[in-house]
Amino acid sequence: MPLIFIIMAIYRKLSSKFYHDLRERLSQLNAKLNESLQGMSIIQVFRQEKRMRREFEEINEKHYQAGMRNIKADGLLLRPAIDLVYIFALIIVLSYFGISSFENPVEIGVLYAFINYLDRFFEPVNQVMQRLSMYQQAIVAASRVFQLLDDQELAPGQSANSEIKIEEGKIEVRNVDFSYDGKRDVLKNIEFTALPGQTVALVGHTGSGKSSIINLLLRFYEFDRGEILIDGVSIKNYSLNEVRTKMGLVLQDPFIFYGSIKDNIRLHNQTISDDEIEEAAKFVQADSFISKLEDGYDHRVVERGATFSSGQRQLLAFARTMAANPKILILDEATANIDTETEEAIQTALAKMRKGRTTIAIAHRLSTIQDADLILVLHLGEIVERGTHQELLTRKGLYHKMYLLQNGSGERLEDAVG
Repeated sequence: MPLIFIIMAIYRKLSSKFYHDLRERLSQLNAKLNESLQGMSIIQVFRQEKRMRREFEEINEKHYQAGMRNIKADGLLLRPAIDLVYIFALIIVLSYFGISSFENPVEIGVLYAFINYLDRFFEPVNQVMQRLSMYQQAIVAASRVFQLLDDQELAPGQSANSEIKIEEGKIEVRNVDFSYDGKRDVLKNIEFTALPGQTVALVGHTGSGKSSIINLLLRFYEFDRGEILIDGVSIKNYSLNEVRTKMGLVLQDPFIFYGSIKDNIRLHNQTISDDEIEEAAKFVQADSFISKLEDGYDHRVVERGATFSSGQRQLLAFARTMAANPKILILDEATANIDTETEEAIQTALAKMRKGRTTIAIAHRLSTIQDADLILVLHLGEIVERGTHQELLTRKGLYHKMYLLQNGSGERLEDAVG
């Protein structure tokens, strides 16, 4: 029994290490496959097929070696090791009775009983060792899952009151500070007010904190200090369902699901009728290309909408947002992937969309937010300038420099200010 427990302890220690390595290699293998398939066009354009094949072979070989180490450990420490202990036990029993026979006669029945007991004892032990391999694999796999479940970073808590509804969409952000890691603030003392029907634009260089403000408004993260109010009520007092339902988000790179165009606009919200889907599509100028498709709104969409252009995917994202009829619009450089002609139509649609709705828009192209009621210029997590387009140009600060960089001409700037 002590020998069996020692073998089990050694096997668990070695197999745990080997199975962890095997799982890690399998994860890398799947990641490389996914990356290669998703970026196949880039790989082919830059002629990286040989390099990607070589990298895959290296990961695959490491996965193979990890699997072989597991097989060798199983082949050495499972049944063969137990069979070896059984043989030694059998030798000891036969030796004991053989030595005893020199002094006293040994009954054959007693000898048979001992050998039979050894067989009956070791067979269940062998079965346990075979199951131990499966058990060890399950333990290692579960540990990776529990590692994720034990993550201490929790979703923002809500003191939800289902009776409180967002009616107007007035947003007040008061002295908000936020940090992702708890050490370095990415937002510092953010404060602004967006009234219903107003458009507040967020501009600034990469890493200035624009997207972080959006993440806080959508309750993806909990802010550290300050307060965010919607219609005079703390955003923490609304249910997440209410917050997400009344806020419409359009990202720079919209995600299109496998299914039909109708399903992508409705997103399984059965309260949205087919007529409302078509109205939303017409509203954002998406109906012009949808009606040309063979099956119209029932046209099958491949994974991530790969057969559509960037502009068409963006139009579908606009239609999806408008079908939900939100009180607050959040636009994250929503016209970045749309051609100039389509953008003009979208800007007209956006003007209609913004009526009666609070709009928060992240913009890199300053030409798209010149008519905003308030422009906030962010730098290193702080609001360094605020005002309208003309006011900010007159001050000749950071916004003025950004405008010059994008237009490349001081004469244009003088005309704009004039």
